[in-house]
Amino acid sequence: MQIKKQPNKREHTQERRRYQRVCKNVAIKLKEKDIDFVTETKNISCIGAYCLIDSYLPILTKLKITLLIPRSKGAKTAKHIICEGTIVRIERSPDPLEHDKYNIAIYFNSISKGDMKLIDAYVKNHLAQSL
Repeated sequence: MQIKKQPNKREHTQERRRYQRVCKNVAIKLKEKDIDFVTETKNISCIGAYCLIDSYLPILTKLKITLLIPRSKGAKTAKHIICEGTIVRIERSPDPLEHDKYNIAIYFNSISKGDMKLIDAYVKNHLAQSL
């Protein structure tokens, strides 16, 4: 009797994301009505970001967002990107030292094409450097 090897789930799972993302800390400011959060991204793509905040906000909360995207090594200033986004996922941080903090996934639902291209170039540049 021959034993069949079970396929590894990772071998058959395809990346569903249409745009690449990179695990980089980018300064981000989130504004929801009268509350401001200043934090860093854990990862970013041209259509969204994942970051940690210190308060619970419900899914579908609308946010005004300011990102500070570093320019290439020769440039002296970072690029400010202002857009709007929606929280599409929220979960309490699993880190015991951050028990009162939340990881949120944000979808950029109002961002210019030029700013999307700039973030995408930033992501691709960092992915190429990590190869």
